[in-house]
Amino acid sequence: MNARVRSLIALNAIGGIAVLTSYALGLFSDSSVGAELWGGVPEGLRPLYTVNMFLAAAGYFLFTPYILFKLDPEKTRIAGRFGYGMFHVLYALVLFPSAIWLQLTEAMIAQPSAWMWAAVRVDLALVGLGSLGLLVSLLTLNAPVTRGRALAVLGLLPFCLQTAVLDATVWPIFFPFANQ
Repeated sequence: MNARVRSLIALNAIGGIAVLTSYALGLFSDSSVGAELWGGVPEGLRPLYTVNMFLAAAGYFLFTPYILFKLDPEKTRIAGRFGYGMFHVLYALVLFPSAIWLQLTEAMIAQPSAWMWAAVRVDLALVGLGSLGLLVSLLTLNAPVTRGRALAVLGLLPFCLQTAVLDATVWPIFFPFANQ
């Protein structure tokens, strides 16, 4: 197996464990901010969030295997300019800010400040930017359009909806701190 593929697998394993651990810590913490994490997102939008969270997670398991196992790192070109290493940057943008979002938001709820609100917004923007970068990468690959690539792009659509639209754009609009 190619060294770049192995390192991307390692990045996904470490980043994925970090994300899951952060959510487990949040779920099992003594914190009482669980309901507050919704901010002011209207009740009517919450089912969209919930359903799309599952679609986004499923989507991750459609696009990641394609990137890991169907692309030749030696031949991969993204937008005619970037090599396979760009996937490392994009996954890092998605995974590592995702791993700190919950605790960062809980800290902001506990002690609101403009600085903490900005940190939460930047964190969410980085995840959204990384996911949109993955989508653009798959759309501009120098690889043939196959069923696997089409499924990968299809999996990225709810993932981008969740990270770039719902989390980074819609959620902050409704968050109480945004209106102070």
